[in-house]
Amino acid sequence: MNILLILLLIAAMGATVFMLIKGIVTFLKTTEAELNSDESGPSASSLKQNKAMFGRIMFQAIAVIIVAILLIAKGGN
Repeated sequence: MNILLILLLIAAMGATVFMLIKGIVTFLKTTEAELNSDESGPSASSLKQNKAMFGRIMFQAIAVIIVAILLIAKGGN
């Protein structure tokens, strides 16, 4: 069971890094015209950044939960 949890932890950490890079790339693609536009509400780029960062936070939470489960399982032995 520990091997499965470690593999899931590695996958969650990889997904966290992927979402972080995806959010940074989206941020870097934001143009000055989008930042200075007078349209109301968030731009499409801002929505993509928000979605990527929410995904990063979700995968980080999953990784923390897996680490907690591993620590609890290790402490019980």
